[in-house]
Amino acid sequence: MKALYTTLISLLLIHTAAFAQSSSSEIVVQISPSIPTIDVNHRGTPVTVKRIQDTNNKLVDDFAKTSRPCPPFCVHPMQAAPGVSTVGELDLLDFLSKDVAQGNGLLIDARMPKFYNSETIPGSINIPFVLFTSSAADILPLLGALPDNDGKWDFSDAKTLLLWCNGPWCDQSPRAIKALVKEGYPPEKLRYYRGGMQLWKMFGLTTIQPLSNEVGGS
Repeated sequence: MKALYTTLISLLLIHTAAFAQSSSSEIVVQISPSIPTIDVNHRGTPVTVKRIQDTNNKLVDDFAKTSRPCPPFCVHPMQAAPGVSTVGELDLLDFLSKDVAQGNGLLIDARMPKFYNSETIPGSINIPFVLFTSSAADILPLLGALPDNDGKWDFSDAKTLLLWCNGPWCDQSPRAIKALVKEGYPPEKLRYYRGGMQLWKMFGLTTIQPLSNEVGGS
């Protein structure tokens, strides 16, 4: 657990983001009619987020599976907790280009490190859900929350967080969100990308392998 805290602190210290919308006449499969690609700075490495251009591409890994035992792989509600907004892919990209780029927000991959290191959404930092569920109070200062004189938390300067995990059947980010709300984190400063890695890959959007900085899904 101590190693996870050390890694988290280092990630927060080096995490920078610069974003710009790109344009290219070679992009056939755009993200949206007005957004061909998005340029992201992932921990100092420039990454262009775009969709796979092969129109015959299909998912072939674990995210292509449709059926797993429930529990634990059950369909989750659209809302992770009362007052917390659920967002889609375009909302996530907008969050990156505004909140994260301006230093007001963090895109959090709430999965365990082995999943994050194998593949993540560019611009994400890894804060495993277990850190929130076991000791959320220890994480809060790193997110901008400050203890007040009454021993409570002041979230005035806390960052807006957008959390995600493996998809609509994954409970890791919902558990992290519930733990944050329980600690008093304002729901209006929390976002939930329910689609997670499964829908991100279904749309053929770019992923990155943090350990090697290798870009996939191009």
